[in-house]
Amino acid sequence: MHAILQELNYAFGNAIGMTFLEPKAFISLLIRFVINFAVVAVIARCFYYPQSRRRDYMFIFIIMSMSIFMLVSLMGGGAMKTGAALGLFAIFGIIRYRTEPIPIREMTYLFMLVATSVINAMGRAEYHRGQDYWEGFGIVTLLFANVVFIAIAALFEKSRLLNEHCSKYIKYDNVNLVQPEKRAELKADLEKRTGLKIIAIEVGAIDFLRDSVLIRIFDDEEEDKGSTIQNLERMPRQR
Repeated sequence: MHAILQELNYAFGNAIGMTFLEPKAFISLLIRFVINFAVVAVIARCFYYPQSRRRDYMFIFIIMSMSIFMLVSLMGGGAMKTGAALGLFAIFGIIRYRTEPIPIREMTYLFMLVATSVINAMGRAEYHRGQDYWEGFGIVTLLFANVVFIAIAALFEKSRLLNEHCSKYIKYDNVNLVQPEKRAELKADLEKRTGLKIIAIEVGAIDFLRDSVLIRIFDDEEEDKGSTIQNLERMPRQR
């Protein structure tokens, strides 16, 4: 079998400048691909999506992560791989996402998944016979790094470590109730209109000409936690 494979590699190399199959390189790529896809899919689907319900961003996270993984895996030179990955991330950020502000939560997830893919793509070792040592890191180290990424996402998304209140901006139409001595009335009116249990209120810009004021309210509504729309102050542009 080994002799047949050598003959096929030699024939393909002479014909098209590419070998037929490099078993060690292919198995290494396949294992790292499976690990990377599993980790990226778990983080995007199990931790990001349940909080935001944004399928478009989840699609972007998975596709971009796997694309960068394949690109970095099949490029030569460690410095070139890292530079190419970071360069692609910067190019996509400037060209594609400059038309729409990306929430900081989504940008953080994107950067983390790109970092995960780069680590998995570069996670291999080479043996130097002359010095008798391995350069790189093994599969246990690679698995540990991936478990760390999953644990971080689980810690901050699923646990009560960061029990942050939800916030919403409201354009309120009764300027008279923003006076400090009438905050109890303001809170009661807002709770009646929104149906939310309001924890705190912040008063912003006041427009006496239109009899309106910008108010930020804080609540503990579980369904709104992690939402990317809750802090928007205006309607997003339709596509």
